[in-house]
Amino acid sequence: MHNVSTTQQFIGFDASYESSQIVLVGAPFDGTTSFRPGTRFAPSVIRPDSYGLETYSPYLDLDLEDYSLCDIGDIELPFGNTKNALKEIQTTITQIVNDNKKPLMIGGEHLVSLPALQSLYEKHPDLCIIHLDAHTDLRDDYMGEKLSHASVIRRAWDFLGDHRIYQFGIRSGTKEEFNWAKEHTYLNPFNLETFEDITIKLKDRPVYLTIDLDVLDPSIFPGTGTPEPGGICFNTLISALKSLTCLNHLVGADIVELSPHYDPSGVSTAVCCKVVREVALLLAHK
Repeated sequence: MHNVSTTQQFIGFDASYESSQIVLVGAPFDGTTSFRPGTRFAPSVIRPDSYGLETYSPYLDLDLEDYSLCDIGDIELPFGNTKNALKEIQTTITQIVNDNKKPLMIGGEHLVSLPALQSLYEKHPDLCIIHLDAHTDLRDDYMGEKLSHASVIRRAWDFLGDHRIYQFGIRSGTKEEFNWAKEHTYLNPFNLETFEDITIKLKDRPVYLTIDLDVLDPSIFPGTGTPEPGGICFNTLISALKSLTCLNHLVGADIVELSPHYDPSGVSTAVCCKVVREVALLLAHK
């Protein structure tokens, strides 16, 4: 695998690359973080902490041990060069997709989703996104920078176009972003009330799932760069993920924005590990 460093594997991800259905890869990048950096350390913390989990999910009644899952480690990214970092991510994800495997990426900041989306869009031109987040991420630029964690969904819209981006849990953004979303995305602010209805609507479409963990309330998940009060609880997130079992073509996913050092208790990392397990099982089951 191109420019990937091997680390301790996530629990249950011990299959060979050749035999695997799902490929876990870390993208340790936080080069455009605008408030509190540190997401680049998440992949190296998530993996060892995953051994506090069971491989079995009682929520989904599925077990990681029943599937062929591979963890190829972290993509080696050039520090301080955003464009080259994104290029390296896209190269890796494209290889995974071209090998007929599903990528599961752990960030890293939210901008790492962009090259993954570009890779999957090349294979699935009718791709849709389900986006869980506290923030709209719809700025056209952030302080003049087009490639930013604050503009990642806007950059995805550049090639996806209107009404293929479904946003949930959003509770922060500029007035301009909220107004722009009314015309171009399906924005469901504050909660996940319509989530199940949307999954039914998208059941036969190729769907990419991107979860910015700051969608969770900071009382549950303080270990993030831009915490935003008023978020959803863990059980609400799990219920939403369970509803994704109706999707026939969940083609990839990412989980981003854990900054482990802002939560010395380790609770935020434990939450992230559990979300990774559930999403991996959703990808493998379909």
